[in-house]
Amino acid sequence: MASDQVTLLDLWASPFGMRVRLALAEKGVKYEYSEQDLMNKGALLLQMNPVHKKIPVLVHNGKPVCESLIIVQYIDEVWKDKAPFLPSDPYQRAQSRFWADFVDKKIYDFGRKIWMEKGEDQEAAKKGFIDSLKLLEGELGDKPYFGGETIGYVDIALVPFYTWFYAYETIGNFSIEAECPKLIGYCKRCLKKETVSKSLEDPKKVYDFVVMLRKKYGIE
Repeated sequence: MASDQVTLLDLWASPFGMRVRLALAEKGVKYEYSEQDLMNKGALLLQMNPVHKKIPVLVHNGKPVCESLIIVQYIDEVWKDKAPFLPSDPYQRAQSRFWADFVDKKIYDFGRKIWMEKGEDQEAAKKGFIDSLKLLEGELGDKPYFGGETIGYVDIALVPFYTWFYAYETIGNFSIEAECPKLIGYCKRCLKKETVSKSLEDPKKVYDFVVMLRKKYGIE
């Protein structure tokens, strides 16, 4: 598919966008990156995602695909020359989709509440966040990756959130590694892969971005 035109509409700090960048890197797909200003959404984003008006959007030969996990599955189905993200067994595929959905429902939601809330609400979010990570540790077991010996669908869904962990810890005043050492070890193992390290942003830069958001929303 050398003649393919692939453009990613994205925001640099978005863990959802990082999923797509990582999936494209794992498949070796060349693409044009288009940074979007979500405070002043441009015509291209509104045209390509008129329903949600959100990033990321993958534009493949002029056709938009929206929502990060759907995009990752699309990439897996279109570029089949590299190892698949999802297992071939239907039950294992269903399990992978379950845990990726779990990341969206729990890790993202609790993480957002950690930096958006204060007091008791923040404490409850921290507990929910750690409890969720411990469930993921149980699912990981002794495997190097959730995908087994190679990075797969759940890994692509989860590991971008590692770039936000420093912000959660600093704002929430707690240590994720102290509570979930296996999961942090897993994240560091993922980062040793060039496709991962080049697709993820610097956690300190993400923290500065979150501080800016907190000021914008009047949380500070």
